[in-house]
This record gives sequence, structure tokens and C-alpha cells, in this order.
Amino acid sequence: MAPAEPENRPEKSVVVRTPATSANLGPGFDSLGLALSLHDDVEVVLTGDGVSIEVDGEGAEVADRGERHLIVKVLRRAFDALDDLAAAGPGQPAGQPKGIRLRCRNRIPHSRGLGSSSAAIVAGIVAARALHPHGDLMDDDAALRLATDIEGHPDNVAPCLAGGLTIAWTTPDGARLVRLDPQVKQVVAFVPEQRLATERARGLLPDSVPHADAAANAGRAALLVAALRDGLGAEVLLDATQDRLHQNYRAPAMPESAELLERLRSAGVPAVISGAGPTVLAFTTASRVDSMALRVGNGWHEHPLDVATRGARVLPGEPDHRT
Repeated sequence: MAPAEPENRPEKSVVVRTPATSANLGPGFDSLGLALSLHDDVEVVLTGDGVSIEVDGEGAEVADRGERHLIVKVLRRAFDALDDLAAAGPGQPAGQPKGIRLRCRNRIPHSRGLGSSSAAIVAGIVAARALHPHGDLMDDDAALRLATDIEGHPDNVAPCLAGGLTIAWTTPDGARLVRLDPQVKQVVAFVPEQRLATERARGLLPDSVPHADAAANAGRAALLVAALRDGLGAEVLLDATQDRLHQNYRAPAMPESAELLERLRSAGVPAVISGAGPTVLAFTTASRVDSMALRVGNGWHEHPLDVATRGARVLPGEPDHRT
């Protein structure tokens, strides 16, 4: 028997808010992540036909991509995944929406190391769970696995989903995470004008690293979790944020970021490259940076941010299938 035609779901809508994230945090390469108080809002409306996209802010240049837009692709993949879960369980597949309208208000800078693509992926998955009639069949663990499959690694999608400080890893059954509430509550992001593609930054990494560097990073990553969780202070954080696996290798692609990072750390400020860069993230407050009279220079946007305690969520008034 041929599958039933997807039912028309005119004007069913949801609004999802997703936080920016910073991955790696220095030594925690591809495993540590932090949610930050800078958010994108995405309204998803299921319509009778076609795809339309409106973008306010970052990413306006890709508003005409239609079915190729990242959020649209994720929505469709998440609907397929939920249909598979429904077919294997008590429900009936709903089929793909006939039409999708997106309205995006993007505040997270693109291609700057603050998790903009992860925010889009997570927004699509959370929206699909809210809009699909069997969205409750996809729990948070399944959402993390799907987001990681799409993104390629879990370090940004984990804090975007869960909020706070996350440790993420992969198993043969998919990605997993542990969420912590850090005592460190404030950071400063120094965001440059220029962008840097994650693929380019990853392409600079060597196939192997010295054993001593790997051992040093393992110790520093463990120390960093303790320092952030327990609020051990700037001196410990300065040691804990030392990295020998990726930042130096990527420095040629972002010399201004590497230079700012060195100046901050030389002044005693625990600072790291955020994700693949080129944003520099400092575990400090804007007032402390100002009081030290550090000259950041032109071309940098200074963003004092809080650690976001909540991950992606459906805004009030809309159904939410998160557990």
C-alpha cells in the first residue's frame, strides 16, 4: 500500500530560542562546551506549500537557499527521524510538511567560533519535536545523537541543547553528554570582523601530535572542568586553559586572534580561542579588562556575556516535547 499523503498542516507554528556556544575552551578539544547568553530566535511555520525564509541579522545572505537552507534541511531530517520512531512505535508517520516558512532573528555571529551552525541545527530539531504529532518520541538523548550526526561532532550542539558547561563524547551508540553548572558565570567574547570557516581551521591540524602534548592537554582539560565547576579563580584558570593540541596550529589562519590571545594571557587573563576561531573568549569581566587598560585594538567587538543556564527551548505559549 502506498504511504498516505502528508496531511496539510496550515499555519502550525513554533518559536525556538538557541544559545551561542563556545567549544574546546582551550584544552578540551572536541569535548568541552559552554552555552552563552547570546541567542538566535527561529519561528517555524508549517504552510500549505513551498519554502520561504526571512532573516534579520546574521546570515541574511543565505535567505534565498530554500530547501538547501540548513534549518530547512534539519527540519526535514528530523521529521523523517520522528516518522521512523512513530512507525516503530504506537503512532503513525506524519510525513513531510508540504510547506515551511522560516523567520530567523540571528544574533550569533556566523563563522566566528560561537556555534552559529550548531544553533541552527538544534533549532531545527527542537522545532520538529514541537511540530511533529509524535515529537515526544524523540528524547533529549536522541536529539543529541541526531544533532551530532548532522554537525559531525558534539562539542557545540551539547551545550546548545543542555545549557551550562557540557562534557560530550561519542560511543558506538552515538553522542552523550554530562551537564554541569559552572561557578564561573561571566565571560567576554572578542569578536573580529573577519570570518573563518571551520573546515579551513580543521585543515590546519596535524594528523598526529607528540605524546607529551596530548598528556598535557588531558591534565589541563581535567583541571579546567574543576576550575569552572568550583570557581577556583583566575590563577588556576590561566593554567587550566593552556592548550597544546590545536590553537598554535591554527594561529596562521588568524594571526590577529593569536596575538590578542597572547596579550590577554600575558596580562594574567585566562583566554582561549573560541571553537575554531577567530573569536577570543576570556574568562573574566569587561570591567576587569577595562581596569587593566588592555588595548584590544580596532576591528574587535567586545561582548560581555553570561553563561547561559538554559539550552535551546520553545518560547512560552508553544508546545514543548523536551524531557
